[in-house]
Amino acid sequence: SVILGMAHRGRLNVLANVLHKSYHSILSEFETAKREEGASVSGKGTSGWTGDVKYHKGKDYEYREMTVSLVPNPSHLEFVNPVVEGHSRAAQEITDQQGPAKQEQGKSLAILIHGDAAFPGQGVVAETLNMSQLPGYATGGTIHVIVNNQIGFTTSPNDGRSTHYSSDLAKGFEMPIVHVNGDDPVACIAVARMAHAYREKFHKDFLIDLLGYRRFGHNEGEDPFITQPQMYAKIKTHPRLREMWANQLIQEGVISQEKSDILVAEFDNLLDAELEKSKQYRETAGQPSAPAIKTQCPLTSVSEKRLRETNALLYSYPEGFTPNDKLERTVIKKRREGLDSGLVWGHAEALAFATILEDGTPIRLSGQDAQPGTFSHRHSVLHDATHEKTHTPLQTLSTAKASFSVYNSPLSENAILGFEYGYSMHSPHVLVLWEAQFGDFGNGAQVIIDQFLVSSYAKWQQTPSLVLLLPHGYEGQGPEHSNARPERFLQLCADDNIQVVNCTTPAQIFHVLRRQAALLMTNPRPLVIMTPKSLLKDSSIASSLSEFTHGGFREVIGDPLASENPERVTRLALCSGKVYVDLMKSPGFVQPDSLAVARIEQIYPFPKSNVIEQINLYPNLRELVWLQEEPKNMGAWSFIQPHIRNIYGDITYIGRAESASPAEGSKSRHDVEQARILREVFTGVPGSPAKREISRSATVNA
Repeated sequence: SVILGMAHRGRLNVLANVLHKSYHSILSEFETAKREEGASVSGKGTSGWTGDVKYHKGKDYEYREMTVSLVPNPSHLEFVNPVVEGHSRAAQEITDQQGPAKQEQGKSLAILIHGDAAFPGQGVVAETLNMSQLPGYATGGTIHVIVNNQIGFTTSPNDGRSTHYSSDLAKGFEMPIVHVNGDDPVACIAVARMAHAYREKFHKDFLIDLLGYRRFGHNEGEDPFITQPQMYAKIKTHPRLREMWANQLIQEGVISQEKSDILVAEFDNLLDAELEKSKQYRETAGQPSAPAIKTQCPLTSVSEKRLRETNALLYSYPEGFTPNDKLERTVIKKRREGLDSGLVWGHAEALAFATILEDGTPIRLSGQDAQPGTFSHRHSVLHDATHEKTHTPLQTLSTAKASFSVYNSPLSENAILGFEYGYSMHSPHVLVLWEAQFGDFGNGAQVIIDQFLVSSYAKWQQTPSLVLLLPHGYEGQGPEHSNARPERFLQLCADDNIQVVNCTTPAQIFHVLRRQAALLMTNPRPLVIMTPKSLLKDSSIASSLSEFTHGGFREVIGDPLASENPERVTRLALCSGKVYVDLMKSPGFVQPDSLAVARIEQIYPFPKSNVIEQINLYPNLRELVWLQEEPKNMGAWSFIQPHIRNIYGDITYIGRAESASPAEGSKSRHDVEQARILREVFTGVPGSPAKREISRSATVNA
């Protein structure tokens, strides 16, 4: 396969002349725009499909035994670069066997077409170049072409870059850079062949700086004579390439002037005929509706016998391997022997991965600390204490039927998330996960999230299934490490395009990961998980073995204590995530019999029927409150409020006040504010505690 990435300038040319998209279908999109101009809007919604402008679309073309693909790309120019690399890496990997995925770099070629202003101007280019020789991201060499118009939008090179050549950024990556005249087709073909030969020989990137010009302005409304008068005075009188090439062939006796004129006339006639055909042409694909997410997926529980056998395999070492002594004592031994004493988060995740591999689904996990986990909870790769050896238990699992790959990524969110998105698009059967070091680091990849991940079905009918693991929770670590910005993802939710969950128990992460793996081929959707930090090793929220061997993911978890006397409950507090655990563990916590607390573990798609069921449990309910630890203008409040009002009526907010900053800047101020919002849950609640002080761990498990 050959996988192409480029921005919108010249894209229709590539679609027509490389991907063989018919001229009449392209021209019809201009006609469609004219027909739809001024048309009334139905107001019935899009049913998950909106389409995209013609300059952003992609296409596949079968050339002999090879697929040539142009990847869809929004107007963010170079952000498609890592997406293409992810596609290419996925096309090269064999994942249907135990161990790490095996790579055959000759199976695909990535070609990236850049703009001369965007190549040095957009940071994602440097991030993508940096991945080119890294073990988890290398694709055997990419061929880069800078389409050098010698001007960016209306900005001259002197104002657009600090280097002489637009290609100078690539010098630090030790790749050949060849400057070639776009008016010389023979030289262009020669350097293209050189680039491919170099890539095949050395498996490294190659850059072609294709020097040309832009005859017209940046867009239909721009007159370049206003901003670059001298340059465009020369361009106006400069012969076009077709004319120059025809004259050269005539002089060499390859063709006659008559033959040249006939070819031009034939092509003009072809375009005239295609234009007429386009006026009656209609796309036959229609406007598909997005299928609803089938969240009630069976078979996420696993038998006790299988879990015990898998656990024994997972925590055994090869002969001669000596693990870190502290890690062995504090983590590995507990997991090896601890199935009956409760499973913490990292243990539950490891068993989820192991059983997914046993079911035949490959896994790829990456992130800046993905191997140990940012908070040292995962330890997917063990290092020998006496030798430079490593052991990855999930790669040596004898019962696995698919590959497991885990990579510590470079210090990048933008390019890495784009890469993993592209990988998941090309290999939808692989469970692909990206873990942020802290949840708010996803901010650095906002273009990939907004323009690719959540909207690719609506725009391009693509169905990504990437999993985002975003550490989230308020523990006094300051504004930058508290909030994974769930409100941003919830604002992007529509037409069942993504899933957003905020789990509170290890069993929940086990089941939701297994659910995601089961839905990969039948109903894929991105899964955004607000993962905890302090709760990762918290034994008070440990899940019992029975929670893994029975049931599945619970979108809403009710209050088992309140259900003992539901008629006494007058206030129901709804919440999501770690704040529930804080409430249960708050000093001197005693739950009045008139209060019930329920957790919404899946925020989107909103579990309406489950929430209604919780409300209906309490016949004397008089007040519904929403508890969160995020500021009022953040978190799930703005999303939850209209949903609750539609099914119940008024709901009271308990949490931090509106704030420009996600969290307090000091631990002491955090503690004061956290205590205040937890107290408010009980303020004014009638009824007697009836000596019902809650066993904290039991309540959390329930």
